[in-house]
Amino acid sequence: MQNEQLQNQLAQRDDELKQAQAQHWQLHGDCQQLQARLAEKQRQASELQVRWQKAEDMAQDTQAYAHRLELELTDVKTTLTQKQQSFDAQLAQLEQSKSILKQEFENLATQIFEDKSEKFARHSQDKISQLLQPVQGELKGFRDKMEAIHSEELKQRAALRTELLHLQANNQAITEQAHKLTNALQGQKKTQGNWGELMLENVLDSAGLRPGNDYQREVSFSTDEGKYRPDVIVYLPQERHLVVDAKTSLNAYTRYVNAEQDSEANQAIVAHVEAVKARVKELGDKSYERLPGLNSPEVVIMFIPVESAFVEAIKYAPDLYQYALENKVLIATPTTLLTSLNIVKQLWRFEEQSKHSKELAIRAEKFYSKLNAFLHSLEGVGKQLDKAREGYDKAMAQLYSGKGNLIKQASEFKELGVSVSRELPSELTEKAKLELE
Repeated sequence: MQNEQLQNQLAQRDDELKQAQAQHWQLHGDCQQLQARLAEKQRQASELQVRWQKAEDMAQDTQAYAHRLELELTDVKTTLTQKQQSFDAQLAQLEQSKSILKQEFENLATQIFEDKSEKFARHSQDKISQLLQPVQGELKGFRDKMEAIHSEELKQRAALRTELLHLQANNQAITEQAHKLTNALQGQKKTQGNWGELMLENVLDSAGLRPGNDYQREVSFSTDEGKYRPDVIVYLPQERHLVVDAKTSLNAYTRYVNAEQDSEANQAIVAHVEAVKARVKELGDKSYERLPGLNSPEVVIMFIPVESAFVEAIKYAPDLYQYALENKVLIATPTTLLTSLNIVKQLWRFEEQSKHSKELAIRAEKFYSKLNAFLHSLEGVGKQLDKAREGYDKAMAQLYSGKGNLIKQASEFKELGVSVSRELPSELTEKAKLELE
């Protein structure tokens, strides 16, 4: 009986042991699942940390790039200020020269007029008026030209201040618009090309360039090798041109931005750099500078409408910019192109001011030549008047001076009984008597 009870207790203990073992294995399985979930969460946390670090690096790079752009903008402002100061100094010198010339001319004319006024009134008033008329016309034209240049310089200075104030705002707006539109363009090559050209035209308009006057879109050129049609030709002073292309593909860059895995991002950035290099090579092979009727330097501007697309490409391939230069291509983004085009606009303004200055110098030279000729002619008139005065005095001396003067002889004829119809002027006869006395 006791043995049976022990066996029952042993069986009961075996059942309890089996239940405990089953619970142990179940807890072990739950523990492994929890460890697996913990490892997955740790992996996800690590990926999030990497992506956060990547985003922070991109933000720092963008801030650094923006700082560089601000420095470039400061340099441009400094250059423009220096050129403006130089032009102001030249204008002040011209104003001073004008004032000195005018004062010298007035002093000389006053002196000559005071010395010769009586002679001019008697003998050559009409001739002097004819001599003065072209000089006065040149002086008036000189004054009008100076006033026009001064007025134009004030307008251009005000416009330059306005452009500098809006330049940074325009850059930011263009960059934000580029990001939004790039995200909307997913692999549509023609749409990307049209959008790139639209962005380029917006940059040209923001720089104040006028279509048809300062730049031309899609001008066609025909050669024996085929037809060429650059996206934009920017006109430079001295009949030179600048070719700008806007057909860079951004498909790979869009994939890079949207990539969720590092492997996808690496593949996309490699493809993006290759696409940029392929476009660089294609543009370099076109050799636009050899086209007849196109006076372009041996370089083409390749416009990338998204700032970060160029930044990411240059980060992955630091030699990309040098590669482009070796292929006679200059890569530009909205910000850098806008800055360059503003410089082009200022070059046009300085070219126009230079033309006015040259024309002013030519007119001043003509005025000086006319004034010199006038003074020589005036000197000749004075000499002729002096000679006329000497001849007049000599003739008058013969008339009433000396014992045998003509007045005395005429008076003697009357005393001898010669009949006369009119008496001689009394002032001459009286003067002749005084001379005799």
